[in-house]
Amino acid sequence: MTTTAPPALRDHRIPADGLYEGPRELRRVPDGWTDRPYERFRLVPLGRVIGAEIHGVDLSRPLSPDLRAELDRALVEWKVLFFRDQHLTSLQQRAFAGHWGELETNPLLATGDDPEVARLDRSAVPTFENIWHADVTFRERPALGAVLQLREVPPVGGDTLWADMAAAYDNLPQEVKERVEGARAVHDFLPGFARFFPPERLAAHQERFPPVEHPVVRRHPVTGRRTIFVNASFTTRITGCAREESDRLLRLLFQQAHAPEFQVRFSWRAGDVAFWDNRATQHYAVNDYAPHRRVAERVAIAGDRPR
Repeated sequence: MTTTAPPALRDHRIPADGLYEGPRELRRVPDGWTDRPYERFRLVPLGRVIGAEIHGVDLSRPLSPDLRAELDRALVEWKVLFFRDQHLTSLQQRAFAGHWGELETNPLLATGDDPEVARLDRSAVPTFENIWHADVTFRERPALGAVLQLREVPPVGGDTLWADMAAAYDNLPQEVKERVEGARAVHDFLPGFARFFPPERLAAHQERFPPVEHPVVRRHPVTGRRTIFVNASFTTRITGCAREESDRLLRLLFQQAHAPEFQVRFSWRAGDVAFWDNRATQHYAVNDYAPHRRVAERVAIAGDRPR
């Protein structure tokens, strides 16, 4: 006697746009990468592929070459590092970030006491970052990374999430990988910032930051991993595509950051510091704390041209 399998409730298929359910490939480091222990601090993972707390490092003090090298390896392997209870001055925050290269300023953001330190005070400046994005991809050389410190935290809420965009790429359907291989996209500061400036200031910023093109899929300069390098804040279209096709591909690529398997979520205390690799991640600042105040200060590290 033969039996008939019960009908599926719905087709198991990859949707035309967006995410799909099922197993996900979760690689934290490239195939063939040798995991080695850390000797100069204790690392506590917070996620499967992204995010780790670092214990036993005082960021207010200069880094030895060996400590700097080991932190750099941890950054590449975990993409975002968290340091509790640091309470750095602006000078100390800049000095720590400066171990990774030249610092960059962003005239689109307010500054604190130091012109190289951006102050993100939601009680004073009407901007927000509750959308998945990588920082300043509208520059020809987007930031390598950033060091963010929370000066004041609300009584509840105000978390930040980061997503591993190499894991997001790994889980794209093969036909999408083939479609975007070698493709380029336009990045523009206007979608993220235009609503916050009067026309005269906007015109000056447009002259300073004209639209730029970057690869849709970027190769990380250290690991060589492919990462999705388009984001909902600044990417406007895929070059050479009809508008409908470009919009569809971008919707699909933007949504890859939304899978929790690729994410880490961090709950802040005043004085905590996060240091992330902007080449490998996107982040999302949860805007759920009104009417309370949340004040953060950020130092950005200049990066290279994406390839």
